[in-house]
Parts: sequence; structure tokens; C-alpha cells
Amino acid sequence: MPRPPLARERVLDAFEAIVIADGERTATLDATAKAAGVSKGGLLYHFGSRDELVAGLLARLEALNDADLAKMTTAEEGPVAYYLRTSVMEDEALDRALIAASRLAQGGSAAAAEALRNSRRRWENAIRPHVRDAASLDLVMLLSDGLYFNNSLDVNGSDLLVPRQQELADLIALVLRATAP
Repeated sequence: MPRPPLARERVLDAFEAIVIADGERTATLDATAKAAGVSKGGLLYHFGSRDELVAGLLARLEALNDADLAKMTTAEEGPVAYYLRTSVMEDEALDRALIAASRLAQGGSAAAAEALRNSRRRWENAIRPHVRDAASLDLVMLLSDGLYFNNSLDVNGSDLLVPRQQELADLIALVLRATAP
């Protein structure tokens, strides 16, 4: 698949950044064009409307989710350990896309809410064969949510609200023992 044009990616990056930093209402076409360093006409060349910008961001999320699922299913440590370890945000593209989609969903975007539900279903489907039962799957998914949420509260890096390094490894080992088929 050919790489999208650089200007198109800059527009998506700008839209994503505005949604994350200032909320979905401030992510107008004009603000996005200005932040991307393109004219409004240049933005409209790639995205004919704000709805198309949202669709572009959600397509990005789906592509990043595809890549993450590929890594998860082939991870040497196994899908459960991979999923829990990567629930601690590292300001990667997938993290930013998830946050932006969450902000859009909170603002009322049904498409963003469905994209987030779809991402979660896909992660659940990848993990399900590697845990003993539905309760084990819930444990993994809810622990991941807690890690992700608490990590998002640590905006300046000084509050250790989630386990790091060995503590995280110990937690993952405990979950693997508790959920193994």
C-alpha cells in the first residue's frame, strides 16, 4: 500500500493534536489547517469536511490497531503479557489515536465510540484463546483499563500511579498464573 501524502499526514497529526490538547470543539478546519501549516484549500483537498477528518483519524486508529494486533499475536511473551505491558502509555501513535478517538466519542461522535468498541472487541478476541474463561478475560481487560487510566493521570511523570519495570513484570506474572487456561 502506498504511503499517504505528507501533507495529508500533517493534517491528521494536527487534528489529532488539537483534539487531544484542546478538545473536539476547537478542532475546526481552520484551526487544523493553521496547525498543519497548510491552507484551508490544502486541507480540503485531502479532507472535504470535518466528518472526513474524523473518518481519517478513525481509519488511522484502525490501521494502528491492526499493527498492534499483529505484534500482539506474535509477541514472544504472549498476547496477555503484551497487552498488559503496552497498557502503560508511551506516547506512541496508537496511544495518541486512542486518546483522540476517546475525546471525539466524549464529544458525541458515534463513529468514534464505535471505533473504540471495535478496537476493544478485537483485543478481546486476540486474548480470549489465551485465558481460561470469561472472568479471566474480564480480569485482563479491566486491569489493562486501570493501568491505562492511571497512567493517563501521571501527566508530568512524577507520580508513579502504575507499576514500572520489575513491579509491572511481577503483576503480569501474577495475572498469567491466575488466568492461564
